Amino acid sequence: MGEPVERFVRPALPAAVFHDDDGGPIHYSERWGADGAPSDACSRVSSPERFTGLHLVADALIDYLAKTFDADVDSAQEYAGDLLRHGITPVRAVRITPRGRDAAPLTFVFTDFPGLAVHAGAQQDFIYPACGCDACDETAERCADELERVVRGVTLGGFREWVDPGGNAGMRLAFEDGSMGGGNTGPVPEDRLENARARLAQLPGGWAPWPLRAK
Repeated sequence: MGEPVERFVRPALPAAVFHDDDGGPIHYSERWGADGAPSDACSRVSSPERFTGLHLVADALIDYLAKTFDADVDSAQEYAGDLLRHGITPVRAVRITPRGRDAAPLTFVFTDFPGLAVHAGAQQDFIYPACGCDACDETAERCADELERVVRGVTLGGFREWVDPGGNAGMRLAFEDGSMGGGNTGPVPEDRLENARARLAQLPGGWAPWPLRAK
């Protein structure tokens, strides 16, 4: 058994009440009943500012990772280029590189939505919110839950990526509760795919846990 890893403590998210066109409060995450969202909800994005708190969570996570793990933290707009997904407007990017050679780096990209994109390892993007439209009915709290879960899974060594002989990319992420997430990775540019194939060939057992910072 290794040394236990201190847990991240989330900062309080801003408290705010958002209203619909009739002035009534919107209860995000529980807006739609058994019939589901109306057809036009997919094309609407109301109150995107409800996700502003994700930037606070990301800043706190970056600070936690820097204090807990032996890793280098660097901020530069060009690091937003780590993302594979297009159509995202970055306002800031922070790359965290663990000093353990076989541990997966993380790049946090703050977006103007406002939202957050995290690039992990060689070829995986995690986007928060995943969509943001009214039909999806996401909240900052649920996005933060998933963000923290993913970051902890990566740092504890539960992350594995692959590129098969046919050029298909995929990933698996093991969580603390024993559950798994993963599947096929979206389209990966050929040059990135070649780089990923070469790097992942050195990691037959997946990415290693992040080394802890000496106390």
